[in-house]
Amino acid sequence: MAVTVLDCSDIDQYLGKPISSSRIREPISNNDIRRWAQGMHYPNLLHYDPTFAQKSRHGRIVAQQSFPVAIDDGMGTSPACVGFIADSHLLFGGDEWWFEDQPVFGGDWIHNERIPFDYVVKETKLAGPTCFQRGDNFYRNQHGQLIAKQRSTAIRYNAAAGAANVDTSEFDDPIWTRDDLAALEIRKAGWIRMLRQLGHRERWWDDVAISDTLPERVFGPHSIASFTTEWRSWIINTWGAVQVRKFDMESFGFSPDMAGCENDPDMLIENPELTDGAYIGPSRGHLFPEFARTIGMPRGYGYGGAMGSWVTDFLSGWAGEHGMVVHSIANYRGPALTGDITIQTAEVVDKTVDTEGRHLIHVKHLMRNQKGTTMATGTAEIRLPKKPG
Repeated sequence: MAVTVLDCSDIDQYLGKPISSSRIREPISNNDIRRWAQGMHYPNLLHYDPTFAQKSRHGRIVAQQSFPVAIDDGMGTSPACVGFIADSHLLFGGDEWWFEDQPVFGGDWIHNERIPFDYVVKETKLAGPTCFQRGDNFYRNQHGQLIAKQRSTAIRYNAAAGAANVDTSEFDDPIWTRDDLAALEIRKAGWIRMLRQLGHRERWWDDVAISDTLPERVFGPHSIASFTTEWRSWIINTWGAVQVRKFDMESFGFSPDMAGCENDPDMLIENPELTDGAYIGPSRGHLFPEFARTIGMPRGYGYGGAMGSWVTDFLSGWAGEHGMVVHSIANYRGPALTGDITIQTAEVVDKTVDTEGRHLIHVKHLMRNQKGTTMATGTAEIRLPKKPG
């Protein structure tokens, strides 16, 4: 289906103005933190094992840097999805993060202020005219302290045009033999071993050299089951855990198959299964290939909000408990599809000391699948401690 016009003019009225937010109803718990680590396939003991965490510099379980988005009702895309675009759908196109040195613990409250930022329309192979819309999320704790800022990019396009261009050669999952899976587990264990060996020790800025590469991180194969685990790790996807804002999916122009009552607070009281995007609504394409293909994806695919967290976890896991990601950019180029694995790598491209005296490692990071297909690219700055003296 050829599309020559994508009317995005309704977006203009929302730019620069805060939009409504949903709020968690109870403070963050250790099990919320554990569930997020599990959902993001991130086996860092700091975030789920109290015995290990008690011996850390925090003295208790601490949330991973990627955690703030777990409290959001739109995985960070809400301020990047305002305004009516007829017969459209949305994919997560990437995000940029700025992190403060403000850890999150059980007992904390997190609230998100959301402000639409800008948009531009470009031609794409996916669907012809495509709207790249950006919006900002400001995550703060109960004291008003900023934890992180996230600038998300949503890709909004005509759903039928996406379906017309779906890659039929990717309809079937790749086949992994038992020997393949056994070899994959060995490969996956390498990055986990790096986490265990670093333990509570510092990774010193002094010991890192330009052109060093970070140990690769491998996980998967992805599946409907693993994507479901990711979906359930967002707090809003537990019935009643969030006081959900009221909005109408049809007000965005979503196609009828992908609209529904996802996260509708009134329907949550009447029949909560109708509000669960894993079953009905704009998120159903992630778990049901039939609906994935109606919006241009060949089979079940992962969540952009999770991909952004994979980037943060990969880099912060390498930095260790004495370091942190200060700033990162991730541009999503392709989805995580069922049956595929995700391979993350990064190269050190610079070392600097900023105006605040922070010792930074600059990296270029890459996410790809087993075929070498690029899933995401980006850059990041990671703060590490400097040796005394």
